[in-house]
Amino acid sequence: MALTLSGLLATGMVAAQPAAAADPAGYQNVRINEVTSSNNDTVELYNSGSTAVSISGWKMSDDSFSAQSFTPSSTTIAAGGFVTFNSPKGLGDSDKLVIYTSGGTVVDRVEWATDTAKPAMARCGGDGTGAWVTTTTAATFGAANASGCPSIPAASQVRINEVTSDGSDTVELYNGGTSAVSVGSWKYVDADTSHSAATISSSSPSATSIPAGGYVTFNSTLGLGDNDSVFLLDSSGNTIDSVTWTTDAAKPSDERCANGTGWFQTATTATLGSANSCSGSTGGGTGGGTQTGQLLGGGGSLTSGCTPEAPSGTGSTPSGTSAWPGGLDVTIADNVCAFTTSTGPEGRDVSGLAFDPSNPSVLWAAKNKNWLYKLVKSNGKWIPDTTWSATGKQITFTGGSGQPDSEGLTVGANGHIYVTSERDNANNTVPKDTILEFDPSATGSTLTPVHQWDMTSQFPQLNTGDKDDANLGFEGVGYVPDSWLTAGGWVDPLTGAAYNPANYPLHGSGLYFAGLEWDGSLHVYGLNSDGTFITFGTVATGKAGVMDVTYDAGTQRIVATCDNTCGETHTFMKVNSSGAIVPDVTYTNPSVMPTDNLEGFAIAPTSTCVNGSREAVWSDDGIYGFGSGTTSYGHALYSGTFPC
Repeated sequence: MALTLSGLLATGMVAAQPAAAADPAGYQNVRINEVTSSNNDTVELYNSGSTAVSISGWKMSDDSFSAQSFTPSSTTIAAGGFVTFNSPKGLGDSDKLVIYTSGGTVVDRVEWATDTAKPAMARCGGDGTGAWVTTTTAATFGAANASGCPSIPAASQVRINEVTSDGSDTVELYNGGTSAVSVGSWKYVDADTSHSAATISSSSPSATSIPAGGYVTFNSTLGLGDNDSVFLLDSSGNTIDSVTWTTDAAKPSDERCANGTGWFQTATTATLGSANSCSGSTGGGTGGGTQTGQLLGGGGSLTSGCTPEAPSGTGSTPSGTSAWPGGLDVTIADNVCAFTTSTGPEGRDVSGLAFDPSNPSVLWAAKNKNWLYKLVKSNGKWIPDTTWSATGKQITFTGGSGQPDSEGLTVGANGHIYVTSERDNANNTVPKDTILEFDPSATGSTLTPVHQWDMTSQFPQLNTGDKDDANLGFEGVGYVPDSWLTAGGWVDPLTGAAYNPANYPLHGSGLYFAGLEWDGSLHVYGLNSDGTFITFGTVATGKAGVMDVTYDAGTQRIVATCDNTCGETHTFMKVNSSGAIVPDVTYTNPSVMPTDNLEGFAIAPTSTCVNGSREAVWSDDGIYGFGSGTTSYGHALYSGTFPC
């Protein structure tokens, strides 16, 4: 049984900083006491102190998103009492839970591995103090935990005891248990999200085991700086302990006081390899699993030239929308500032997304300033496929000229990538509403169109000489197979009869639905192999704007996506009994999602379904995250689930 015991001291208590003025009295006595990731995602808090504690305005976060409000069974926890709440954020098989005061102070944190919190996991050996174990009896939410305890793993007694960032970058571990613990395969990582976890034994080959009551030290090969952290992981990747410190707090060292159990303080003299002297000043790092100053599971400082852009055009959610039908759990799905390029160094302009229907392990992405990315999954994140291009490929208009303002993309029946452009960024006051066809198998770092279809003349309202108007053209595009149109009995607007693909011999095997940001309409085109096109009129989505368009074979619907302009919604379109394409149902995003310019949306094919769900991916055009001051800034992709 793999358990994560982040936040536990040798006695089972969390090392907390002295309470800030804004925090309620006694907050440090509140502990996460029981949690389940089964269905109702319930959390229990326990007050181990002698006075009641107000938890009004407290929040929680999980393994990716910033703090969210929750509704407790009571806003006050009596001395020795319990409060429960259902997580506003889905809790997964392998996840993290962090509790914060209303002022943002971390109160407690716990992580768990796959299925450890099913049916529930609880502190064993004392409410609020015991080590975490998976319950073998019924859950006891709102009451004392069961007294019968399975064997408590020895790893629960290992703590980060001292750390220095003065150049030696040394970490000391202490084993407060009664038996030796093997740590050679354990890992550690700092607060830099670009770093991968390093094994302790690779940093210090002799650091393989900690005797009972003993110490092990190792030098961090990752480097430790000011305002940094160390996270200690067991061989299964579960967080055992962590410490975060501020500027100069780990110089000469930051140490637990009392040795092995207390909170961290800056030391007068480092005592690596022996008991801490505890002769320094208070106010050093925070211990026991806090991760101050970064988004859990995906934060990190931004690199130079990666500047977030605040969302614009926020509007209300249309009436009659339905809640997101997939899971509540959503995670950050890219590395920080992953899409910086020579033409868009701010790294924020990821817009259109599309799964490759012939290879659903591939996700195509368009960056506004004329770049395409072929993305593949690695450690839960979408990263550039280095066999195609580690930095994306630049695209041009026909003849190799210009900078397409690439907004949307789709994959055609021929495997080619079809991209919409609103304008030429080299002349951004003039609209250039085009669909460009690219062969992804073409060699080289720059792609030129196989075909280009220019529809600019159809939208005179965008040609005002104003760059903002020119930027309200084709925002998304989706390839829709003829087979769906004919099976649904779509009436061809050009003939007034049932659509017959044979009437249009050069168009291929499907039509292209381009979304116009200006008014939320879909414009339907047949793209002929000779470079001409057929206009089949427009489809009303009922939305103020459209930012992405996709055809989902799983639901047999065309999906028109709108960002914060329309309350972050997705309208699924069907062919009705009269042969017209009309809105069927509109869903909002999962409630935990930020309200940003989330311009791209893609749903994985049903062939990828696991346990009734498949992946849904969103892209943030502004890498803005969760509001001023948070370090979720710098991320463009989010991943959730949608029913099969």
